Amino acid sequence: MPTKTLQIPTADGQADAFAAFPDGGGRHPGVLLYSDAFGLRPVLREMARELAEHGYYVLVPNLYYRHGPAPVIELPAHIGEEARPAVFAQLMPLIQEHIAERALRDADAYLRFLTAQPEVSAGPVAAIGYCMGAALAMRTATAHPGQVAAVAGFHPGLLVTDAPDSPHRLVSKLTAQVHLGLAEGDLSSEAISELNQALDAAGVDHSIETYPGTVHGFTMSDTEAFDSAARQHHWDRLLALLGRTLTAG
Repeated sequence: MPTKTLQIPTADGQADAFAAFPDGGGRHPGVLLYSDAFGLRPVLREMARELAEHGYYVLVPNLYYRHGPAPVIELPAHIGEEARPAVFAQLMPLIQEHIAERALRDADAYLRFLTAQPEVSAGPVAAIGYCMGAALAMRTATAHPGQVAAVAGFHPGLLVTDAPDSPHRLVSKLTAQVHLGLAEGDLSSEAISELNQALDAAGVDHSIETYPGTVHGFTMSDTEAFDSAARQHHWDRLLALLGRTLTAG
């Protein structure tokens, strides 16, 4: 499985990134993968490689590149409950600085870079994300409706907020198909209803599914939230979405 460490030119500097793509040459549909709050690390590289095995070029940027190359903070190999308070104490300032304006500037740069890679085929791309990355994927798709054909978010955060620019308030701009895989407790029933209503009103082809028995972070094998069956279910849903939107026909 070919992989690369890359530097993406952005309006604010150079974002380091990881890319994985199929062996054997040729060009493949592009997928922009946004990490969870813990950022680019071995488990994200593993997931990018696994997705690339199904025929996609997967680009995973370091969301916190303004503070240095990944890993921006030292992470334990296994992020257990005892480690989380200290980890989040370091991460929260970085997360809070990643405001919508910055995220959109970055998304422009990431998509421009992704679609220019010689291994990436012409045509639409997908934006997918985990935890806070789900909101970034949604923002990317609403800002680039002609380019992003699929959005997937798993154990998402920050999709439904009180802010005027909350992602759920922007879905009228979407042309992408959407799948959201929630852990139990990720969103209140009221928030899920509000999100469904917004997507329905916009005519967006979408599915919102709560994965039973899961907790926030269920796809991430380096955390205590990991659920192997739920991660496989997430692959099934994601690959079906990408097959419909990027490779059908």
